[in-house]
Amino acid sequence: MKRHLCIFFLTAALAALCVAPASALEYSIDGADDYLFGRPTSDDTIYEWENPNVDRGKNTALIPPGFGTPTSYLPGSGEYLTHNLAPGALNGGLVNQVGSVGNPDGGTSTGGTGGGYPTVDTGTSGSGGQATAFTEVTSSMYYSNRSLGTLKIPSIGLTVGVYEGTGSAPLLKGAGHFEGTSIWLGNVCVAGHNRGVRNDFGKIHTLRTGDTITFTTVLGTMTYSVSSVTKVAVTDTSGLSVTAHNQITLYTCVEDQPAYRWCVKAVAAS
Repeated sequence: MKRHLCIFFLTAALAALCVAPASALEYSIDGADDYLFGRPTSDDTIYEWENPNVDRGKNTALIPPGFGTPTSYLPGSGEYLTHNLAPGALNGGLVNQVGSVGNPDGGTSTGGTGGGYPTVDTGTSGSGGQATAFTEVTSSMYYSNRSLGTLKIPSIGLTVGVYEGTGSAPLLKGAGHFEGTSIWLGNVCVAGHNRGVRNDFGKIHTLRTGDTITFTTVLGTMTYSVSSVTKVAVTDTSGLSVTAHNQITLYTCVEDQPAYRWCVKAVAAS
């Protein structure tokens, strides 16, 4: 009897469940917070002005010092990525970021072909009344490729075009002629990379006394004989001075020693 009652009640319960009305789940959707609407269009960000004329290219890029080294925490420390004549640009030196020549005190002098270049005496008197020689760069000096000539050093297998200026653009194409210095008679001054984007002057410090250098321009070919190879301070601009005799002066940086430059002087055959 109890068994029958249990079956009855279970059947009734199931029937009640089947006839109970179905109801959908209830959802509550709140609107977005007010601050998401009508935001102001004005920019309240505080910006700090930075000099837009700072060279941030490879010319002044630094490879940071090794982790844990004594200078690893110092800003502006490290080795220059592109070894050229620009490392002294930020605080004055041989050549600044726009290719002008600096004085030993970190400033620049005016003269030559314009402001920012070393004073070049194009007259006939030098120190002590000694006659000097000088040939100015004019529009007629340029070849069709905008170079001023071709420099050759057979002992190191170098042949490179020479372009006006010692900034990034000229040195990217070849060697650079120091603006304000002579291009033919007197002291012809040329700079070049020794690694990085170019490696034109990478071996000039290996030249020996008597090695031959030739410089061909629209005026002809001048042949020089190496007279000295020296390491000079970046602030030493004496090699750019005008001379009474015909010579060529070559500059490049010293690897891992940004405070110094290699300076090669060669004198024309008399």
